[in-house]
Amino acid sequence: MTQDQWQAVDAYISDLLVPEDDALAQALTASDAAGLPRINVAPNQGKLLHLLARVQGARTALEIGTLGGYSTIWLARALPADGRLISLEYDPAHAEVARANIARAGLDKVVEVRTGAALDTLPRIAAEPGAGPFDLVFIDADKRNNARYVEWALRLTRPGSVIIVDNVVRGGAVVDGSSEDPSTVGTREMFELVAREARLEATAVQTVGVKGYDGMLVARVIA
Repeated sequence: MTQDQWQAVDAYISDLLVPEDDALAQALTASDAAGLPRINVAPNQGKLLHLLARVQGARTALEIGTLGGYSTIWLARALPADGRLISLEYDPAHAEVARANIARAGLDKVVEVRTGAALDTLPRIAAEPGAGPFDLVFIDADKRNNARYVEWALRLTRPGSVIIVDNVVRGGAVVDGSSEDPSTVGTREMFELVAREARLEATAVQTVGVKGYDGMLVARVIA
């Protein structure tokens, strides 16, 4: 199996099941034009997030890591008209691109993008009356803090909520207990936290495709 074959299969799936629309296409184009890194979820992964939110019946969602708002659009489209999605983005320039993309998609009444370090923003959200609990949390930010983000997700959810963490396989590096790479170390800390956390039931899957070799963790809050 080669990267070319993975990309061909992703293209086949997306062409049939994830038809491109203007808002999503323009979000990617605008992100490229602004020089944002091409680390957004793939189209079929965005559709998976959308379906998970729909299956969950989510009305409120929290996203940690906005980038250009591509995954944000997928998630927001799964919420009802009176739903709410708060997305956290460290980089103000990225946040501005995301806000424009979200507004172009007609979702600016549903989505609020907040800037700043998520570990600074999350305590403020927790202190806001009516800010939670969230029905779904999607974590796709700096990987070194993955465990901390899951801890905050637990504080901001309820039994029945879903927590999703992206990029958890790290090209296979996650199995390397001797790794000193901060993203790998942070991801392993997250796995170990989830494994011992009695309030969560979880699994993770490996993925291949246009984003290479990686994976996603899905957890359900049970207590």
